[in-house]
Amino acid sequence: MQVLQVQLEIRPDPAEVGRARRWARSRLAGSGITADEPLAETLILLVSELVTNAVVHTGRPAVLRLCLPGPAAEKCPSATVRVEVTDRSSRAPVPRCADDDATGGRGLALVDCLADRWGWSPEGAGKSIWCELDRCSQPRQSAALACGGGLSAYEGLAFEAV
Repeated sequence: MQVLQVQLEIRPDPAEVGRARRWARSRLAGSGITADEPLAETLILLVSELVTNAVVHTGRPAVLRLCLPGPAAEKCPSATVRVEVTDRSSRAPVPRCADDDATGGRGLALVDCLADRWGWSPEGAGKSIWCELDRCSQPRQSAALACGGGLSAYEGLAFEAV
């Protein structure tokens, strides 16, 4: 199966998050993932969370990469989509407690809840945080778990990518 890898340079500006979402939507449509598929909106949310973490917590430029199934993926429902954000901070993602009233701090807990897999690794002088969704996977737990609506694997811990 053919895989298409595309990337977008991200400036250290919070306005870049919206630009990254619009760019990702256009790339998904070009790969045969339609806007009305639940997978599309989940991917856009994951892009938003990872780009936000890179912009807010590092204050440095980053690169957003999407690895998308080629146009023939409609015939291969097991295709995987990968979202990856590389930044210039070598600091690892660290657990952070987010109170019930906190307005932030749940980004990677949300990624953990929605993605089939996620992780991070050192890359050059910085790091890469990635997540993957399988096109054929069953719906994941409700995102409410990551936002204080129930118990998750992290029970009160949120993750901050720095």
